[in-house]
Amino acid sequence: MIPILNTFFDWLKDSSSSPWFYLIIFVIAVLDSLIPIVPSETLVIIGGVSAGGGSLSIVFVILCAASGAFVGDNLSFFLGREASDWVIRRRTRTEKNARQMAKIVEQIHERGGMLLITARFIPGGRTLVTLSCGVTRQPRRWFIGWAIVAASVWSLYASLLGFIGGKSFADNHTKAFLIAFAGAFGVTIVIEVVRTIMHRSKRGMENK
Repeated sequence: MIPILNTFFDWLKDSSSSPWFYLIIFVIAVLDSLIPIVPSETLVIIGGVSAGGGSLSIVFVILCAASGAFVGDNLSFFLGREASDWVIRRRTRTEKNARQMAKIVEQIHERGGMLLITARFIPGGRTLVTLSCGVTRQPRRWFIGWAIVAASVWSLYASLLGFIGGKSFADNHTKAFLIAFAGAFGVTIVIEVVRTIMHRSKRGMENK
């Protein structure tokens, strides 16, 4: 099994060493806002590992990831605004859906820009929040400002995670990739656990 992994990660390193990989990172980061199953974070981590090994520039990896994420977020926001009347009509037909919509608006107003940042680390969260900001017609200037912050935080996190792995295990591509992916997976789990605990705590306080 290990030889197969070594072969796969050697191929991955060779594939991600081309300057074309910058464009791939940008395009996938854009699409991730519209299609949640697109693995943008994985590709950014791979780019970071390649940069750590000296094949790519970590600065360009960060810039391509951040700019792609920013463009994707704004596309999602724009689509949400354009479809807002239709979505709101559909989501307020029943009392239950109307309450859900009101809760989304409340969360956006209550947590503000921090919601845009934390949503990036929750599977599917980025698409839901950016679309919801558009649907609920949040101020464009407010959204753009926080989208810049969120894209920057996310690109730095994913790129540097891969970069550290690539630097630490430059002679072992398999270990470098596995360590970087394990780190990303661990961070996602921690965020989900904290989010679940806070949600249950809030519900417990509301029920008292």
